Amino acid sequence: MTAPTFPRGRAALPDATTQDGTYPRPQLVRARWTDLSGPWDFAWDDSLERTPSEVEFHHRIEVPFPPESPASGLGDTGFHPCVWYRRTITPADLEGAGFAVGDDARLLLHFGAVDHDCEVWLNGALVATHSGGQTPFSADVTAHLTGEGDELVVRAVDLPSDVSILRGKQDWRQEPHTIWYHRTTGIWQPVWLEAVPATSIAHVAWRSDLVSATVDAEIELRGRVDPGAELTVALRHAGELLAQSSVRTLGESIVTVRLVIPRQLNGQAYEELLWSPDRPTLLSATVSITGDGASADEVASYVGLRSVGTAPDALLLNDRPVPFRAVLAQNYWPETHNAATAEMLRREVELILELGFTAARVHQKAEDPRFLFWADRLGLMIWGETASAYAFDRRSMTELVTEWSAIVRRDSSHPSIVTWVPLNESWGVQHISHDPRQQAFSRSIADLTRALDGTRPVISNDGWEHTRSDIVTIHDYECDPSVLAERYGSRESLQRMLDGFGPAGRRMTAGVDDPRRPAHDDSLPVMLTEFGGVSLATGTEGDWGYATAADPDGFESHVTDILGVVGRMRTLAGYCYTQLTDTGQETNGLLYADRTPKFPIERIRAAVQGRTAPVSPEA
Repeated sequence: MTAPTFPRGRAALPDATTQDGTYPRPQLVRARWTDLSGPWDFAWDDSLERTPSEVEFHHRIEVPFPPESPASGLGDTGFHPCVWYRRTITPADLEGAGFAVGDDARLLLHFGAVDHDCEVWLNGALVATHSGGQTPFSADVTAHLTGEGDELVVRAVDLPSDVSILRGKQDWRQEPHTIWYHRTTGIWQPVWLEAVPATSIAHVAWRSDLVSATVDAEIELRGRVDPGAELTVALRHAGELLAQSSVRTLGESIVTVRLVIPRQLNGQAYEELLWSPDRPTLLSATVSITGDGASADEVASYVGLRSVGTAPDALLLNDRPVPFRAVLAQNYWPETHNAATAEMLRREVELILELGFTAARVHQKAEDPRFLFWADRLGLMIWGETASAYAFDRRSMTELVTEWSAIVRRDSSHPSIVTWVPLNESWGVQHISHDPRQQAFSRSIADLTRALDGTRPVISNDGWEHTRSDIVTIHDYECDPSVLAERYGSRESLQRMLDGFGPAGRRMTAGVDDPRRPAHDDSLPVMLTEFGGVSLATGTEGDWGYATAADPDGFESHVTDILGVVGRMRTLAGYCYTQLTDTGQETNGLLYADRTPKFPIERIRAAVQGRTAPVSPEA
């Protein structure tokens, strides 16, 4: 490797564990970058036929908020299948990213997420294409820069009627109904620039093993990698160097560096550095590649040491039962819809913890990595999920496999994620109870997830019709506490449900020949992962919930009773209450849509945490 020129104006790396949460990719941080959020030119193209030179940009939009949202400055929720964006990359943008034309460095253009199919041009040259509304992509735009004001154009296509793509909670109708909301089109996560050397670090995946006290860093490299290039990884905590290791490459683009943390070999003290909700310890990491004595690239990252497993009656974190009190979060805001600012993402995590929950299920959405950073840092466990398609066909299967694989790659190093959920309530596999093809797909996507990341439990189909799940999950919107107590108060009544039909009239198991069918495997924990859904009546037409309370006192009483009964069930390894906030016409949140509580936070927290003795399994 020849001695490279590092991006100019190199600054000291930040500590990734104490970053402010604004960097769009919190586990691979560089010292300099330029945020391209803000006003862009904008146009709709309902004809789907224009080329970049034919588009007339008559509007302005605030990126990264989708055009359907008020925060975008447009707030147009109509059917617009194609949108266009335009922005000038200025010399000041390049300088902020540490780049100047003529340097040996490369300029990378990053997109956090664009819904759904995207093309990107710089100065008329096509520099990137991408499909998938939840996953990031990048382009090396160096060859097309002039440095004197470069025109960046983005086209996004998202057909409202397309039910083979991963739509999640985005409504296919003109106006939202029941549990679906306004669509999200185009850019909805950050766009940014950063300069990197010709040989650079593209991705780092972390995996730890508590028994051997080892941490593996799988490092993907971009650009030419000459034999003899040296990769060095160091781990620190509170200023103490815990471990450092170096590996020389043979020219390969993916290299694994293993570190042993000596102090973790002390069995009486190893828990001091472990990540848990009670003590969310993060280890600072630096990863660098060098050659010929010159630094080629260096990034900051972080690691959480922890293991996840299951017992018949518990989720295990670091081999210990952990209270799993989760809330279903749509992470949808009235002003910004699916998008959010860095401050909003942090506040969402803080609110969930203030309410007494230990976990969150971000529903039908792979959330912005900055949300996961705050979950890592503040100690909130996360149910890792994706948006679903509605159809079952070759394209929907390919879409899910491709996008889900990219989500797992992006998020697998976050210690806060404790399980993976590729399918929910048979969305996209509606006939799984009797269709062998849909059963095979459910099993295969669960097994693919285990192959991509074998460190977490996988739920093949959250709610019912499980094929090959590591946790049996049930969705039950019965709002009579006495009925819930009868259903979940004894192992016998619960087993009858698992052997047959669940509360929604769906079989709990799909495929009677499945060797992991819950009826034949009582070693699997059972969780109630959707329940509650109590709405507080507002008098507004269209407000919706699974049950309705007429006034605030009735709402508090009903919610408290349901949480109390479910929280005391020893037959359950955990629960997820529906839901955190009112969202659109769904008025069944513990909080209003503006995040103010429907009854005092301290009383919500008391209801969530519970104060009474557990109900006996034989009660």
